[in-house]
Amino acid sequence: MTTETIEAPRSARVSKRSTNFEKWGWLYMRGSGVLLVVLIFAHLFTNLIAGEGGVKAIDFGFVAGKWANPFWKVWDTLLLWLALIHGSNGMRTIVNDYVGNQRLRKIIVLALVISSVVLLVLGTLVVWTFSPCPAGALPSDLPSFCPAQ
Repeated sequence: MTTETIEAPRSARVSKRSTNFEKWGWLYMRGSGVLLVVLIFAHLFTNLIAGEGGVKAIDFGFVAGKWANPFWKVWDTLLLWLALIHGSNGMRTIVNDYVGNQRLRKIIVLALVISSVVLLVLGTLVVWTFSPCPAGALPSDLPSFCPAQ
C-alpha cells in the first residue's frame, strides 16, 4: 500500500504569513454583502417606489435634488465604495483561483487594484463635487430650476 502526500492548496501556503489577508477578504465579503443588500434595496425603494413617477421621474433634476442632501451623498458614496470593493475582491478571488501563472496573476491583480482605485476616486469626486448650478456658467447651459445669476 502506497501513501501519497497531497500538496496543500495555494491559499494554505499563502496563509502562513503573519496577516491572513484571505481571512479578512472572506470576512469583508460577508459583511459588505449583507450591508449591500440593505443599501441596494433601500436605494431602489427610495428611487423607484417611494417617489412619484417611478423610473420615469429619474432625471438630472432628481439626482441634483437628491444630492443636495448630505445624507444621500454619504449613502451613495458608501454604496459605491462597498459595491466596487466587494466586486473587485470577488474578481481577485477568481483570478487567484483560475490563473496558474504567478506573474500573470500579479499583473491582473495589479490591474484590478489600479482600476478600482481610479473608479473609487472618480466616483467619489462626482458625488461630492456635483453642482447642478455652477457659478459662471452661461444661463442657457443651466437647468431650468437654477436661479438666474
